[in-house]
Amino acid sequence: MDPEKDVLGFIGIGVMGSSMAGHLLEAGYRLRVHTRTKDKARTLIEAGADWEESPERLAPSCSAILTMVGYPGDVEGLYFGPKGLIENAMPGTFLIDCTTSRPDLARRISIAAKAKGLAAIDAPVSGGDVGARNGSLTIMVGGEKADFEAVKPLLDLMGATAILQGGPGAGQHSKMANQIAIAGSLAGTVEALSYAKAAGLDPRNVLRSIGSGSAGSWQLANMAPRMLDGDFEPGFYSKHFLKDLGIALDSARAMKLDLPLLALAERLFESMRDEGFGDKGTQALFLLYERRAREAGGI
Repeated sequence: MDPEKDVLGFIGIGVMGSSMAGHLLEAGYRLRVHTRTKDKARTLIEAGADWEESPERLAPSCSAILTMVGYPGDVEGLYFGPKGLIENAMPGTFLIDCTTSRPDLARRISIAAKAKGLAAIDAPVSGGDVGARNGSLTIMVGGEKADFEAVKPLLDLMGATAILQGGPGAGQHSKMANQIAIAGSLAGTVEALSYAKAAGLDPRNVLRSIGSGSAGSWQLANMAPRMLDGDFEPGFYSKHFLKDLGIALDSARAMKLDLPLLALAERLFESMRDEGFGDKGTQALFLLYERRAREAGGI
């Protein structure tokens, strides 16, 4: 990829997508963007990105198109059909989906893209809003090795670690493993803080003791302070995490794998959705525990 020759497309300018696209623009690439609400792309447009009214109009002019949308249904609608990226991108274009989506859908996209002379790569990311802003995301990639090597310079602009995990769909399977690990760590963090408060301890002081020991984790270091500060705004939406947990469970069932902790995490995040916390960050799980504790007559 050459900033002097290649035009990039980016579809989906949300909490993370805006920063990811910004890194590509800062690197000197001509960038064409599309999102459902144009105002979300205002900062990028003011920085020099070109706005396109539809994916159909964006696709033919780009050497590589990155997508970062919400749900597998959004991905399917974006890639397939007469107005989709596969039908309208020029042969040789790289299609890079950074959405956390279904492994089977990633494989379908790859097969359909290859039939049109395109290269499709699934490249979901981890690191939240902070990682997106800092260009330090972890990027888990599925696709052909030659295609990965061709687009890795782009991935390196957005993340600190981009690793090819295998063929099409392997990136999504790796992201499921990531989300499963987060679910356990996040729930453990919330329960540790809840226990500390119920025991009459200063939870911030407790964090000083346990954060650097064998219990230390990214969730303790980054999300626990947000919980205690009352900051529940999304670095990653709870409703999107619930979607991820559902994909992981479906994939596990297809492999005849029993993951009880994952099933418990899904139930907790279903409760968050039902309690109205879906548009909050994943750290809002702490609010659910606090509400339940109050209802039980505890803290």
